[in-house]
Amino acid sequence: MCGIIGYIGDREAAEILVEGLKRLEYRGYDSAGIVTEQGELFIKKGAGKIDELKEKLRLHEMPGNRGIGHTRWATHGIPNDINAHPHTDCTGKIAVVHNGIIENYLELRSELEKKGHTFKSDTDTEVIAHLIEEALKDSSTFEDALRKALLKLRGSFALGIMYAEDKEHLYFVRNESPLVLGIGNGEMFAASDIPAFLPYTNKVVFLDDGEYAVVSKDAFTVKDLGTGKEKKKEIHEINWTLEMAEKQGYPHFMLKEIHEQPKAVKEAIYGNLETIDQVAKEIAKYEKIFVVAMGTSYHAGIAAKYLFQRLANKPVLVEEASEFRYEFENIVDENSLVIAITQSGETADTLAAIRLAKKKGAKVLSIVNVVGSMATRLSDLVIYTHAGPEIGVAATKTYTTQLTVLTMLAIALAKILNTVDEDYLKKLEAELLELPRYIEAVLGYENKIKSLADELVDRRDFFYIGRGISVATALEGALKLKEISYIHAEGLSAGELKHGPLALIEEGVPVVAIAPSGKTFDKMVSNIQEVNARKGLVISLGDNEELEKVSEVFLKMPKIDELLSPVVYIVPLQLLAYHLAVLRGNDPDKPRNLAKSVTVE
Repeated sequence: MCGIIGYIGDREAAEILVEGLKRLEYRGYDSAGIVTEQGELFIKKGAGKIDELKEKLRLHEMPGNRGIGHTRWATHGIPNDINAHPHTDCTGKIAVVHNGIIENYLELRSELEKKGHTFKSDTDTEVIAHLIEEALKDSSTFEDALRKALLKLRGSFALGIMYAEDKEHLYFVRNESPLVLGIGNGEMFAASDIPAFLPYTNKVVFLDDGEYAVVSKDAFTVKDLGTGKEKKKEIHEINWTLEMAEKQGYPHFMLKEIHEQPKAVKEAIYGNLETIDQVAKEIAKYEKIFVVAMGTSYHAGIAAKYLFQRLANKPVLVEEASEFRYEFENIVDENSLVIAITQSGETADTLAAIRLAKKKGAKVLSIVNVVGSMATRLSDLVIYTHAGPEIGVAATKTYTTQLTVLTMLAIALAKILNTVDEDYLKKLEAELLELPRYIEAVLGYENKIKSLADELVDRRDFFYIGRGISVATALEGALKLKEISYIHAEGLSAGELKHGPLALIEEGVPVVAIAPSGKTFDKMVSNIQEVNARKGLVISLGDNEELEKVSEVFLKMPKIDELLSPVVYIVPLQLLAYHLAVLRGNDPDKPRNLAKSVTVE
């Protein structure tokens, strides 16, 4: 989950590398470093965030027109100056930055130490530099040595590699960790994610697993790591702008992205009007449906379960992608539909689930935000969420756009299968088109939510409850709070309260009740009364003013069908988590121990 950046051209590399790493800090921020070349390699690195290191180490003053950089989320070795990337070989002429995990690094390290190699760090990455150094002893070219060395690795890796004596090239490698090339005019870039080089080019080439790129300032060649044969690659133009990836006056990316949701949901709707119908026709025949995802995307999957069951009469099994390939290998077959939900399209566990599904002959549909990502290339069908770049680690607009396209898909299936009254579907479609306006309305509650955060900032425990499709909202609301405020929170079905969790409700404990009008509303009111009987502090979200009588705090939500409510009801909970995090002195864009795209298992 680390971030990699590379540059070769005529500009000063250091400034570009530092700015690129700042745009990649959502991928890791416990340490960072860069290496540039001007006759020899210059390396500066250390523990800490990019801005701190830029001033402390004067990174921007490093000389040279080519270089690679890295921002770290630690997996092997504690975050400190020594374990920060880049890492070098014994000669100091080979520098490597790495995202991923080398599974056989201990075995390789032991072999290299027996051959006289000396290691400085506790990382798995340093092994790679020494392997290449060793391979150079009996190789005719650096590229040949690189291939020989990397074929010994087991695990996931995206690599940026520099060799002091090869002054015309940089080398980039992908295997189960994301890496993309940026194609400029007389300059080339590489990074873990597009925003890192977006100020300079929107033309990109996506590397696939088992590929490496040899990059000069004027050209690039992509080859197969196993055979060394050149591969043809398509250059894509990405319609993201630099402005989309900047804060635009907001104090944090997360707040900006919360406020971008009306536009993002609109883009998700109108960008998929034709695609949704085409996909629905392709999948309508499947009765065995699995949804696989992780984190926030998993909560979108839970909402999808209710949508597909209520509208299309399709039973759905939702499973965490990390468990799917271990528990369902003998159940998935050619009669199965597997729906994978992943913002980045690079989530390691979800990609593993997709690969299993493909191996078993299942039809795979991916719901993805990032165009050209690995999930899109592995899947039979793809629906893009059109959310644009999301920099904050805690997902906001990508979640609401996932919910939007999943709702559209369920409606389209209901039309094909004729499972729901036609007039009801027309009403639902009309309300769906109004979702951006409804979100705009609840964003107007921000001052009230900020005041509520002031009152709740010292609470240690929160509970979020809902029934039916609102269980997804309860789970996601609790996750947002945990992620960025570091307050313990549980999301659960309100019906589960009396089966154990009610023992934890005592005077003053906040209980957030998600209660849109619908088939379970009366039951929700009963569950709220159970909380009141234990003197819990009820904060309710709903459109029925009866809630005001049974709640300490009532947020009046727009009148909307309960199947559409998750898209709107999550927004106040995102704002609550955000303002609590800020009040507690946390950086909501960079929560501790977390990174945006989980590209290691």
